[in-house]
Formats: sequence, C-alpha cells, structure tokens
Amino acid sequence: MKAKKQVKITEKKINRRGFFKKAGVWVGAAAFLEFGALIFSYLWSGGGRKDKKESADYIIAGNIDDFPPGSVTPFRNGFFYLSRLKDGGFLAMSLKCTHLGCSVAWNTEKQIFLCPCHHSRFKINGAVLSPPATRPLDLYEVIIENNIVKINVDKKMKRKRFRRNQAVYV
Repeated sequence: MKAKKQVKITEKKINRRGFFKKAGVWVGAAAFLEFGALIFSYLWSGGGRKDKKESADYIIAGNIDDFPPGSVTPFRNGFFYLSRLKDGGFLAMSLKCTHLGCSVAWNTEKQIFLCPCHHSRFKINGAVLSPPATRPLDLYEVIIENNIVKINVDKKMKRKRFRRNQAVYV
C-alpha cells in the first residue's frame, strides 16, 4: 500500500507592517468606490429636474403703486434690491457686488449703492460709478402681471453695462 502524504498546514503570521499595508489597501479601495459613487450621482442625477417654467421661483414684491419712481426697496430674503427708476422702469438687482461679492447697501441720501468692502459705487440702475467693480450689478428677471411685480430669483443675469431695455415697464 501506498503511504498517504501528510499535508502540513502552516499558519501564516502577519506582522504589523503587513497588517497596516492590507488595511491601507482596503481603506483606499473604499475611498475610491465612495468617490466613484459621488461622481456617478453628480453626473447622472437628472431625476428631479422640472420643466423650466415649473422650476422658476418667483417672489411677489407687491403692487406697482407700492414702489414710487426713484425708489429702491431691499428684499433680503430674495437677495436683491427692487429699483424703480425715475422713468417708471423696474430693475431687480443682486445684493452682491460684482467685484468680490460683498453685500452692497443702498444710501438713500446719496442715491447710490455702496460696497463696504472696497468702496465700489453703483447708480440706482446698477451701473458702476467707481471701481474696483468693473461691471454693473447682476439682474434678476422682473415680471409684471395684473399690476403685481414678481421677481424670478432663479434667473440671474450678468451684464456688461446698463441699457434701458433691461428695465421692465408697465
């Protein structure tokens, strides 16, 4: 009869360096998978999209008569100023300075917007009076329906200069 071979089972002992090496590989793999899942969810997350008309977020500013010509009304919750020009046109302008994004303040006495950070100044229509800002305040879309002024805060528009056709008239 043939003798059976004995199989010798040896336990492989792992040293400290080997343990940390394997742990590092597993942690790296988990981080890579998590990062991949994040990228995937960002690129292919169109499930919650709505039609542009449905997704618009309008803020009702008020009745036309609530805003006398030559006035500026702050809407801090909407992050804009509603400016009614002397000729009756409406402009909804961002509170953020176009230089570095500081919040501008309306000075009623001087009839200007003033940036407290670097002292850029803007006219009532948002046009730059003095640098360092190089372009006018950004605009939001203004809609007037049944003498009610509404602002579309989803639609922010950058502009290079003020043009009369940017204002909305009744």
